[in-house]
Amino acid sequence: MSVKSIRLNRRAFLGSAAAVAAFSSMPRVFAQEGPIRVGGTLPLTGPLAGVGAIHRLAAEVFVEQINAKGGILGRKVEFVLLDDQSLPANARTLYERLVTADKVDLLMGPYGTSSIIAAMGVAARFKKMLVQSSLGDPSLAPYPLQFPSLPIGAEPQLTDTEIVLDAYASLPAPPKTIAFVTSKFPSALTIAKGGQQVAEKRGIKSLLDLEYEFGTKDFGAIANRIKAADPDLLWSGAIGMEAVQLLDAMSRIDYQPRNQFYLFPAPGPTAAHPKANGLTSLTWFEEHEPFLKNHGAPEFVSAYGSKAKAAGFPYPRTEYQAAVEYAAWQILAAAAEGAGKLDDAAMAAWLRSNAVETVVGPRTFDGKFNAGKPSTKLKQVQGKDWVTVWPADFRPAGKEFLVP
Repeated sequence: MSVKSIRLNRRAFLGSAAAVAAFSSMPRVFAQEGPIRVGGTLPLTGPLAGVGAIHRLAAEVFVEQINAKGGILGRKVEFVLLDDQSLPANARTLYERLVTADKVDLLMGPYGTSSIIAAMGVAARFKKMLVQSSLGDPSLAPYPLQFPSLPIGAEPQLTDTEIVLDAYASLPAPPKTIAFVTSKFPSALTIAKGGQQVAEKRGIKSLLDLEYEFGTKDFGAIANRIKAADPDLLWSGAIGMEAVQLLDAMSRIDYQPRNQFYLFPAPGPTAAHPKANGLTSLTWFEEHEPFLKNHGAPEFVSAYGSKAKAAGFPYPRTEYQAAVEYAAWQILAAAAEGAGKLDDAAMAAWLRSNAVETVVGPRTFDGKFNAGKPSTKLKQVQGKDWVTVWPADFRPAGKEFLVP
């Protein structure tokens, strides 16, 4: 062997030794593992795309914030997001792909009851935990490894309308008649049926019970039926842009209900509608006190608002759709940190035994369907903003429940 060869080999050895030493000095998790990959779908196109965009932005805010703090279990987080096009069948196929082909570490649920049920079937087959933010009918989710961030309790088909009618009973002229007009979207239909029971028990006369196919765009005939019934309170099980389309249809025939409630409307376009002032909807978080006292709320509101304005959102303020998505990620992170490992069964066990502080308040997962206790409120459009009006102690200072 030549002297030159010896020198080269010695240099190579020293270089290798230095590299090994540097590698060994790195934190163990980064040396051996890459980012935690969380897989999920959202309706980025199709009839639910407006709400899907809100959930996507909220998820992006969480991932950026948690990564800035070092990630989960010392590892950065990557959101592997696919477009289910607002179709439950697509959600089922895509969650199968996320688990089998993409081999994600954890799952985050999609938006909407039907898509969540589809994703849950895949999660159950592979024994994966599924945190979800928008299942409207908990009875459809007996799977023990699913956890809701939306605090609606185990029987929202009753408690949701109880909140609505409690609020309207506080007005000088409580409604004596009601019309139920609802999408056949599974959770909306279930809640409408329960709402009819609640109204009947309270002695409120139902003048109309009308169902329409989810995705309906022409609400002309429906608007005429509502006008003919002329209830004191319109209870609309509208989903997404259906609320705007129904408001448009009623405007064209020069009719506006004396009081009107919408179940799950697209928040921005609905609040901006010229005929929306005074209408109500459900909420679990709005961008005002006392919600801003919840864990992580001020930082979330600031970051989300900036991004929503930059993205040109029609309602760039933070409301419950964004908050429950962010809360779902808080729950997922807490489960991993609490269990100390990315083990679905261990994470689920930890959640069942512990409360998680979130932007929508403390979440526990006791009782049926891991639902915990309901904390549903009522909000109202006031001057193109959503304001919580019931219970009264959740109203911002100086605000009242407006009499339309």
